Amino acid sequence: MKLLFINPNISDSVSDLIRAEAMRSASPGTEVTVLTAPFGVAYIETRFEALIGAYAAAELAAQHHAGYDAVVVAAFGDPGLGGLREALPCAVTGLTEAALASACLLGQRFSIVAISQRIRPWYRETVHASGLTGRLASIRGLDEPLADIGSVQTDQGERLVRLAQRCVDEDGADVIVLAGAPLAGLARGLAGRLPVPMVDGVSSAVRHAESLVALRPHRPTGGSFAAPPLKPNRGLSPALSLLLAAGRTP
Repeated sequence: MKLLFINPNISDSVSDLIRAEAMRSASPGTEVTVLTAPFGVAYIETRFEALIGAYAAAELAAQHHAGYDAVVVAAFGDPGLGGLREALPCAVTGLTEAALASACLLGQRFSIVAISQRIRPWYRETVHASGLTGRLASIRGLDEPLADIGSVQTDQGERLVRLAQRCVDEDGADVIVLAGAPLAGLARGLAGRLPVPMVDGVSSAVRHAESLVALRPHRPTGGSFAAPPLKPNRGLSPALSLLLAAGRTP
């Protein structure tokens, strides 16, 4: 089985964290490839940055999806996930979708611990779009600038633990979701530090992607995730043009 993780931001240090946790989580025989966006921002906090990240993810997916059994959007918030699910011939999931699915299997109410305050509105909208607002206990985030996105875990680890503990004590969380690719692997390192389960988006995405591939679902030809219809287009990269044209009918 071959999984393609697409990091829709430009931080190679974050891609290294994604790769390390994905390889630790993968089943024997599963191959993991991680690609980093060639353009965009260091890390995604806002809706507009997510828009840029979605386009970067689409470009990379169009260029590299062939030969992979599943594609993972490797940023919390899953920028571009729905569109990629329409267009790609393989299974597609994202860190948020996978992490929330895991959280719902572990408890009734979950809290999200994030790397910034600004990111919270977008995350809340992402949870709402997943239909899980009723199970969201809270979203808490760090309230100081990040010196280095690749070292958030070491620089801010204890603050993140305290935020998570407040989610349990004050917000009634049964599960903590550690949000964002920069926190990949932190749940593993903090095992036993909190009284409730912690969920990692990367490890969840690996396992859910493996399950999707093993289920061998039929690619939809109807419904809202059928492939986009054939229509004139202009200015797209050759890879995107080919992806839009593949198997389409007028």
